[in-house]
Amino acid sequence: MKIATWNINGIKARIDNLRQWLADSSPDIACLQEIKSVDEGFPRLEIESLGYHVETHGQKGFNGVAILSKIKPDEVMRGLPGAVGPDGQIDEQSRYIECVFSVQGGVIRVASIYLPNGNPSDDPVKYPYKLAWMERLRLHAQQCLALEEPLILAGDYNVIPEPHDCFDPAAWATDALFLPKTRAAFRALENLGLTDAVRATTDAAKLYTFWDYQAGAWQKNNGIRIDHLMLSPEAADRLKATVIEKHVRGWEKPSDHVPVAGIFDFAPV
Repeated sequence: MKIATWNINGIKARIDNLRQWLADSSPDIACLQEIKSVDEGFPRLEIESLGYHVETHGQKGFNGVAILSKIKPDEVMRGLPGAVGPDGQIDEQSRYIECVFSVQGGVIRVASIYLPNGNPSDDPVKYPYKLAWMERLRLHAQQCLALEEPLILAGDYNVIPEPHDCFDPAAWATDALFLPKTRAAFRALENLGLTDAVRATTDAAKLYTFWDYQAGAWQKNNGIRIDHLMLSPEAADRLKATVIEKHVRGWEKPSDHVPVAGIFDFAPV
């Protein structure tokens, strides 16, 4: 099975690219972020015509996540568990969707994640929200890991894990994506027993998944790696390869992110 993640940066603006990618890459499960659409506005029929089942957790104008799959999920959960803040306020931002799929020998659990950006990092609301969201993700992942089943937490984490995951660490020193607290929160997630799929298959430098639209970042390969597939031990054991589909960034009207895919030896029922 091929399981991929892609921050599409607007489903309506990028529908032609999405259709092309689905036809060319043919992922079995595709996790999308920043669909920037309410559920009712998602171009469901266009995707279903390509043989995909569609599950969305949308929001008007920004955020929004989706999971497209060649097999229908058995379960769907929309929204990351846990309240925002000590007052118990419910998180109204659409940043998490999770599906359970039947495969030979059991099930797999796949989530599409759009982790908060957190910038500007000195903002009294945005950066604390990012860190609190990461802690909620850690707690939920801990519960999922207790199930001892293949778990793939795929998405735009808005986290640069290590200095070699960006073209110039000094340029990102004060950015919320690279601050010590951000990276520590990511390591806390890893320390649960999760594996970074890309780094499990290669130590190569200059592997990026995002290039800004500004200052010729794509042409200069001034990128960062912020889109990740984090795997439970049961999923990591089935990982065969990963691929960063960098060529998609060179398409007309591209997203500033590119798809990242893992190849697993799961077989659908």
